[in-house]
Amino acid sequence: MKKAFILQILLLVFTVRVFAQHDSIVFNNGNFIVGEVKTMDRNILKVETDYSDADFAVEWNGIKEIYTKTVFLITLTDGTRLNGTLKSAEPGKIRVKTDKGETVTVNISDVVILNDIAQGFWNQINASVDFGFDLTKANNFRQLSIRSNIGYIANRWQLDGTYNIMNSSRDEVDDIKNTDGGATFKYFLPKDWYPLVSLNFLSNTEQQIDLRTTGKLGMGKYIIHTNKSYWGFSLGGNYNSEKYMDASTPDRKSWEGFLGTELNMFNIGDLNLLTQLIAYPSFTESGRWRTDFKFDAKYDLPLDFYIKLGYTLYFDNQPAEGSSKTDYVFHSGLGWEW
Repeated sequence: MKKAFILQILLLVFTVRVFAQHDSIVFNNGNFIVGEVKTMDRNILKVETDYSDADFAVEWNGIKEIYTKTVFLITLTDGTRLNGTLKSAEPGKIRVKTDKGETVTVNISDVVILNDIAQGFWNQINASVDFGFDLTKANNFRQLSIRSNIGYIANRWQLDGTYNIMNSSRDEVDDIKNTDGGATFKYFLPKDWYPLVSLNFLSNTEQQIDLRTTGKLGMGKYIIHTNKSYWGFSLGGNYNSEKYMDASTPDRKSWEGFLGTELNMFNIGDLNLLTQLIAYPSFTESGRWRTDFKFDAKYDLPLDFYIKLGYTLYFDNQPAEGSSKTDYVFHSGLGWEW
């Protein structure tokens, strides 16, 4: 009698815990998982379960059906944003019951981002940092490079920040340094349009820049926004303020335009490729123009680790007197993201 009572208690506890995990996923191969869907971005869905210490990460295009009681911020390929729960309808379709009581049916392939808006501040944050270090006996060469970023996405806006450094030193020559960073704010409008505000800084020894500060204001649009890639353009104005390492070189302040494009391909197996190009034609300095180019290749490893190869190029056709028109940074490192 006592054993039967204990068994009933254990069964009740198990049942309560299963129902607490109120979201369910059915895969294309017929398998399923019950848990709590946390997020989906860049084709990766993360599910928390009661029987694993780590969240499960599964590919969104491998999902046949999904049923949630969790309320999500849902972003579609055309830029539409909805708040609601998900319930699979006919094959390849999902019904979204919005917080306004409406029911919207969408293609499962059109869902590009899910964010659990009830999880609070920390669940909306994504970040990564990677380190590279080189050391050789010849000339006592040492080089340290770091690339890092952090982002926060809310219902209608997104804030992203970056900070990157490269310090190189060897005997009998001056140290080489390159530091850049900044923050960008985007507010999402219908049809994947967004106004943006950005503040950035740069310091490098190759172009004798002690501090370049730029402030951009413009508009952008995603031309492609899917679970495999996104590609967009941005256009606007930029204020450029430069202070040089040589005290005899006068400071420069100018107004510029900017035209940028960014392509991010993140569903190539475990490989992610990011390409970014921004051109700055000057309005107030005749004939001057600058470009910033960035390319990153990231290969995902288990436990949220990754290997990254990165290349950044800065070009200025009218640099400070005695300095180079170009500066570039090549980075290779091991990183972790969360």
